[in-house]
Amino acid sequence: MGKIIAIANQKGGVGKTTTSINLAASLATKGKKVLLIDADPQANATSGLGIDPKKINSSIYECLVDDYPMASSRNATCVDKLDLVGSRIDLVGAELELVNKSNREHVLSRSIEPVRDEYDFILIDCSPSLGLITVNALTAADSVIIPVQAEYFALEGISKLLNTIRIIKAKLNPTIEIEGFLLTMYDARLRLANQIYEELKTHFGDMVFTTVIPRNIRLSEAPSHGLPAILYDPESKGATSHVLLAKEVIAKNRNRKK
Repeated sequence: MGKIIAIANQKGGVGKTTTSINLAASLATKGKKVLLIDADPQANATSGLGIDPKKINSSIYECLVDDYPMASSRNATCVDKLDLVGSRIDLVGAELELVNKSNREHVLSRSIEPVRDEYDFILIDCSPSLGLITVNALTAADSVIIPVQAEYFALEGISKLLNTIRIIKAKLNPTIEIEGFLLTMYDARLRLANQIYEELKTHFGDMVFTTVIPRNIRLSEAPSHGLPAILYDPESKGATSHVLLAKEVIAKNRNRKK
């Protein structure tokens, strides 16, 4: 049974999609079968893997709103063993269309279930909001990776997300846990970046990934070429850091019961 991991933070610009694309690709290169679900109307994870959102026949929108089978919405990607359920801008309207559905918070969970056993990991790239689609992602997920930007306001808003996770754990998904806090856009030369890492470790201890994701030009360039960093420039710090992150995630889940 695949481990479902949501990648979420309602604060925009913290590296959620970059993490989603590159962690998914790195897990796949480590031999894991991976499904990436783009649950963000901006569809950056879709285009970042070289797939034109306008040309996909069905997206996560059809899975959520029309109960279209997820198995028929998957796209092969440029990375062996990595599939994608893409997104389009019409996902913006799904929030309203889900409101009147029965068990509306569990729609994504029900959609994933038929394909879950085909994968080792299922990653969900969440939008920078705490709307109904993100609630669906957190209700479906076994755990959450929370990217945290290595900047001054990094910890701002984390308490709101943690409170949302607590509510979902109490009312919708009692088994959800935090997979880890991931420091992104890290510059070791800056005292502030190191202070934020230490502050995260002080507050959250072992829940903070040892791996940090550095600021890296190649990592920023890769999506415009429709490639994850590991294919665009395998030797870059951006690529190698995500491989280390994948190894951490695999090691943490090695003893997970099937």
